[in-house]
Order: sequence, then C-alpha cells, then structure tokens
Amino acid sequence: MTLTAPERSATRTPRDTLDAAVAFLRAGRHPDGWWQGELETNVTMDAEDLLLREFLGIRTDDETAEAARWIRSRQRADGSWATFQDGPADLSTTIEAWVALRLAGDSPDAEHMLRAQKFVVSQGGLERSRVFTRIWLALFGLWSWDELPDMPPELIFLPKWFPLNVYDWACWARQTVVPLTVVATLRPCRPLPFGVDELRTGVAAPPPAKPWTWAGAFQRLDRVLHAYSRRPLRGLRRLAMRRAAEWVLARQEADGSWGGIQPPWVYSLLCLHLLGYPLDHPAVAAGIRGLDRFLIREETPDGVVRRLEACQSPVWDTCLAVTALLDAGVPADDPDVLAAADWMLGEEVTGVRGDWAVRRPDVPTGGWAFEFDNDGYPDTDDTAEVVLALRRVAHPAPDRVRAAVDRGVAWTVGMQSRDGGWGAFDADNTRVLVTKLPFCDFGAVIDPPSADVTAHVVEMMAAEGLAGTPECRRGVDWLLAAQERDGSWFGRWGANHVYGTGGVVPALIAGGIDPDAPPIRRAVAWLERHQNDDGGWGEDLRSYEDPSWIGRGASTASQTAWALLALLAAGEDGDVVERGVQYLVDTQLPDGSWEETLYTGTGFPGAFYIRYHLYRMVFPISALGRYVNGHTS
Repeated sequence: MTLTAPERSATRTPRDTLDAAVAFLRAGRHPDGWWQGELETNVTMDAEDLLLREFLGIRTDDETAEAARWIRSRQRADGSWATFQDGPADLSTTIEAWVALRLAGDSPDAEHMLRAQKFVVSQGGLERSRVFTRIWLALFGLWSWDELPDMPPELIFLPKWFPLNVYDWACWARQTVVPLTVVATLRPCRPLPFGVDELRTGVAAPPPAKPWTWAGAFQRLDRVLHAYSRRPLRGLRRLAMRRAAEWVLARQEADGSWGGIQPPWVYSLLCLHLLGYPLDHPAVAAGIRGLDRFLIREETPDGVVRRLEACQSPVWDTCLAVTALLDAGVPADDPDVLAAADWMLGEEVTGVRGDWAVRRPDVPTGGWAFEFDNDGYPDTDDTAEVVLALRRVAHPAPDRVRAAVDRGVAWTVGMQSRDGGWGAFDADNTRVLVTKLPFCDFGAVIDPPSADVTAHVVEMMAAEGLAGTPECRRGVDWLLAAQERDGSWFGRWGANHVYGTGGVVPALIAGGIDPDAPPIRRAVAWLERHQNDDGGWGEDLRSYEDPSWIGRGASTASQTAWALLALLAAGEDGDVVERGVQYLVDTQLPDGSWEETLYTGTGFPGAFYIRYHLYRMVFPISALGRYVNGHTS
C-alpha cells in the first residue's frame, strides 16, 4: 500500500527519511563512479537542433518526429512555450517552437499552431523577438541579415586591453560570438519550403535611442559597421575569418563540443561548415557525433520523445553527491565514495591553459570543469565543491588526493578578481561595455564575481585552514558588502536569493564571522520571514526580473534544503528548522526521492533556466544529514 504524505510522516523520522534518500542516491551511481542527473532546459534546444540539422542537410524523419513530439508536449493552453515550468510565456521560444514544428510537417492551420500564432502576434510578432531567434530565421531567408546587428570578424584582432575584445565577454559568450562573426559575415540563406508571414505584425522598429546614450551610440556604430561590411578591406576580412576559424578549432573539446554547452557548439559547427569544412572533416564530424551524447530519448504514451540537454553536469553532480553521502554519515572510505573520488581525480584539469590564463598568465593549472570534457574551461565553483568533497574522503592514496586538492586550491585562489570576489570562469571579467551592444539582448554576457561562487570558494578556503589569509579575508569582505538590504544574497547560478543566502551564510561562518553577528542575524531573519506555510521554502525564477517574487514561490525540496543548510550553520534549532525538516519528511516519495518539477537552477538570470534533476536529492540529503548528525561541517 502506498502511504500518503501525512500517513508517512506520522511513522517516519528524519533518520528514516535520510536513509531512504541515501539508498535512492546510491542506486543512481554509474559503475564508473559518477552521478549525472538530467539537465533540463526548454524547447529552444530542440528547435535549434532540428534547424541546425536541416541547415547541414543531415536531419532525419525519425529524429524530427521524436523532437516534435517533445516540443508539442511542452506547449501551454494559451499556445505559448515558456523557458521554465509554470513560468511566463516567452515570445522567442514560441517562435522557434512554431518554426520547428512547421519543419516537422505540422500545418499552420492546425489548432495548436493557430494558438501559437495568435500568441506570437499578440506579443508583437517576429519583429519583437530576440536577436538569436532572428539569426536562426535569417539562416533560412526568413529574416534579413541587414536588419540584424553587424558582428565583424575583425573583432578577433582587438588586443586584450582594448574595449570589446573577445576576452571582455564571458567564456560562454565569447565562444558563441567568435563563430557568429563568421556566420553573420557570410550571410547564408537556405530557404525552407514554408514562410513565416503568419507571425509578422508589420510593426515598425523602435526609434533609435538618443545618440548620447550607450544604446544610441552603439546603434549608430552598427550602421557604420554595416557600411564597412558592404565594402570591407578584403584581405583583412579574409585573414580575420581564417583567424576566427583557427580560434574556434583550437577550443574544440575531446567530446566534439565547444565548452560543453549548446550555444557555442552549434554556432561553431555552422561557422566551420560555411567556411567549407566538409561534414566528414574530423572537427565537424566529431561535433555532430558529440551531440548524440546530449540526447535523451524516452517512451511516452504518444511515442518516443527526444530532447537535447544544453549541457551536462557530471562533475558538479558527483561532488555534491559525495558531500551529501558524507553529510549523511556514510563512512569516508565507503566504496561508493571512493569510486566517486577516483573518478573526480581523473577529471582534474592539468596542463591546459585555457582562456582564463589571458587575465591570469602566472596562475598554475588545476581545477575541475562542470562537464565530462571541458579542459579549456575549468571553473571556480566546481573546483571549490570538488575540493570540499575530496578533502573529506579517506582515500587509500591520500598523497594523490592532497596533491590534486592543493592544485585546485592554488588555481582557484589565483582566479580571485581585483575586488575580492570570484566569478565562475574568469577573473576580472567585469567590463559592462559589451552588455550595451545591440547584439546583447539575451542573457548574461559577462562573468563578474557573484555571491554564490564567492561563498563556495570562501568555504573551501576555510576548510583548508586558509580563513586567515588575505585572499580569504577579502572574499569575506566582498560577501559582507554584497548583502542585500533585506538581509539576503542574490544567487547567480541558482534560484535565487534562497540559493545565494543558503550558500553565503555557511561560508561566512566558516570564514570566521560569528553566528550572532548582525549580517548573519539579518540573513536568518530573512529566511524565517520567507518560510512557506507548509514548512518549506521556494522562490520563483521570476524574482530575477520582478522583485515582488524575491523569496516567494511554491516550496521545493532543493530550496528548502538550501534554507536549512544556512539555518543549521547559524546554529538555529527551533521551530523554523523543525518545520523545514518536517516538510522534507512529509514530501518524500515512497522510493526515497522527492518530486521536483520546478526549475531551481540558473543559466542566464532573466533568460535561461535549468532543472537539475539531481538537486532534489543531493541538497535534501546534506540538510537532513547535518540535522540528524547535529553538525554543520
């Protein structure tokens, strides 16, 4: 008999809940030692994958039908598609989904297509879509290249000290922009057997901004660049495109990807293809083949569906899983823990000097990346969490672990920005000028220090006995200065102030801040004020754009765990904590897991969100483990 939540909670204790969750997590470990939950995003991944394959001439009927089933299944009653579960309708996502379904053979007169069309027109039509959507349309002659921002490949020649050079962009953005400069210069057009007039409104473009504003200045610069592109210095342009291609090829990863993420991957393939690289060229073939590893297929009542992950997170998932098991009281030499530790040690990035070395040429290599294969872009966030996990493992080769940990710590400390904080992939990637370009209407394009990443690094340094170092003290000071007036912290890579606060409070206390100090008390009070009636915590992703949503949303297991981790670190043990723990007990499913359909991860604040399928396990296990075992280490 399946028990309801109230019936389960009457007989189950937090320890029972923890044990069941640990068993469920253990069962998900891969034989090679790692964990990997699905990284779910939105249907633009699937729409753009079909469009890429159509452009390359490799799209098949079966994969089109499977992807179309998935896209249709995510449409909402008003005809739109959103960027996250239960989120607001998104115009550009809906346009790309509509075009992909037309590619799959859906009639524009079908009921679901008419609903989508009505929504698009009501929101201003193609004319109000984001630049990336219109680039995809331009590839097929459905939008004019003349009406898109010009992106000259000569950008590749700008020195690193010059404004708007490629290293002013965040790593994910620069890897997208460089190949796009080639695509936009070559202006391909491969017509489809259908048009998109149904989605046009004929509305005029907004008038240019005033010339003395950044927006107005760059709009006028764009006109100059368009004029230059009509009569470029041909030798310089050819050299720029060749240099861009070399830059792109030098950054392809072992699995065929670029950066292990979808945007630079697809645009790099388009760039190379348009420059004449054949489909059987090793780089192009590896890139296409690598996409298959990011595909998820599953059987549904309507048939097999196929969806594409924008990225994969095995290193992140594995280090968090190891920490969760250790927090739960699993022995430090447990076979699952040791297998995961061995796998993580094998994933260390050494000997590869990626783009991060442009700003930090003297920092030695080390650290870990997010993905299976991304040696060019280790990140400080993963490295901090891997170190926090590995240092607690009773490994039979402790010297090997210590050497890897030391290299990771040295690399991460060396990546500190001048202001004392840490960004994820680069140091001092803070020039906001690139954000003013007409091209930048979607997502974050720089990688400045953030509270969540800085907190993880500070916590790592404190665990390594470095809390008293100048670098760690500067990190603590950065965090204290970044606290919001309401007592919370902004979460760059997770939703949102619950995530930021859940990470910063333990880090500050580990870094030497007294739990009774005013910043900690204000953070605790903020968490207490935002606890839901059911005992849990939740924050809707709309909080990134609408402050009225900050700290508000339906409770989830992962966000409840983040709040509990902060409260436990602060020494709280009263009713607020008990109700939070009881929420996890009450909502656990019979198999030991928690249901979490809401997205609680962030790619680009305000634009692109992630549902990490393993978050519903690793964070609740850590919170329950620290509660049950009465410690916060």
